[in-house]
Amino acid sequence: MPVPRPPSGGRSRSTIVAVIAATAVVAAATATGFVLLGSGEDDRAGTDPTKTTSPPAGPNNPRDTDTETATVKGWRVVVNPSQGIAFDVPPQWALQSTSWVTYVSENDDPDDTPLIGMRAPAYLKEQWCTSDEDKGGTMEDTPLAVAGSRGNNGARSAEEIAGSDPRTWVYGQFTQPDKNKVRPGTVEPFTTNSGIKGTLGTAWSVGVKRTQKCATNGKAWTFAFKNPQGDLASWSFFGAKGVSDEVPDETVRKIAATVRLYKDPSDS
Repeated sequence: MPVPRPPSGGRSRSTIVAVIAATAVVAAATATGFVLLGSGEDDRAGTDPTKTTSPPAGPNNPRDTDTETATVKGWRVVVNPSQGIAFDVPPQWALQSTSWVTYVSENDDPDDTPLIGMRAPAYLKEQWCTSDEDKGGTMEDTPLAVAGSRGNNGARSAEEIAGSDPRTWVYGQFTQPDKNKVRPGTVEPFTTNSGIKGTLGTAWSVGVKRTQKCATNGKAWTFAFKNPQGDLASWSFFGAKGVSDEVPDETVRKIAATVRLYKDPSDS
C-alpha cells in the first residue's frame, strides 16, 4: 500500500523509516509515519538487537571480496552493511540509503507498530501509483515492487521465516484487514549463486478488490538463511501481482539467487 512522501504527514500501511545511527531508543512518530531506530536494532519488530560485525571469510562466504560489483552484468548492487548482506537488482530499480527501513503495520494501529520490516531497500517504480487513499489530504506513493534484507532474531528456523514472512508482507501490503485473501506458496530449499544454502518461500493474494485507486493483488518472496555467526537473516521481495508491469517470478528468483554475504571494506 502507499508509501508517504517524506517528510509529509499521514499514516500508511507501508512506510519508509529514517534510521539514525546515533539514536539508541525507538521513538514512534505516528503523525508522520516515521520512527527512529538505533543502529543495532533488528528489523523485526519486538526482538533484541542483532550483531553488526562483518562476516568473516570462509567456506560460507565465497564472495567476501569485491561484493560491490554486481554479479549480473548491468545490474546494481544493494548493500545492507548492518546485516552483512548484498544482492543485485535490475538497473531500473532505485536504491535507498543503507540507513533506511521500510515496514508494514496494521492500518488501524494508532501506534503504527511494524508487523515486519527490512533495511536498505531498493524500489522499482517508486511512484507507480499515487493517491490520497485515506482522504486525509496527503498524496502517497505506492511502489510497484520493493526488495531488502533484515535480521530475524527470535525466529526458530529458516523454514519458519520463509513460510511466515511472505504471508506477513502480503497481508500488510495488499490484503488487510482480510487475512483470508493471503495464499501461502511453496517453501523449498534454495542455494544462491554464491553458495549460501537456505530456504525460499512465497505467498500471494487473491480477491483484492479495486475499492481504492492503488489497491491490487500482490505477492512476496523470502529467502532465509543462517549467517557465519549462526544468526538467522533474510532477503525479501514484495510487489503488485496481476498488473501489466508485474515483476516476473523468474526475475524475482534471479534476484534472490544473487544474495551473498557482504564485508565492509573499512573492516578489511
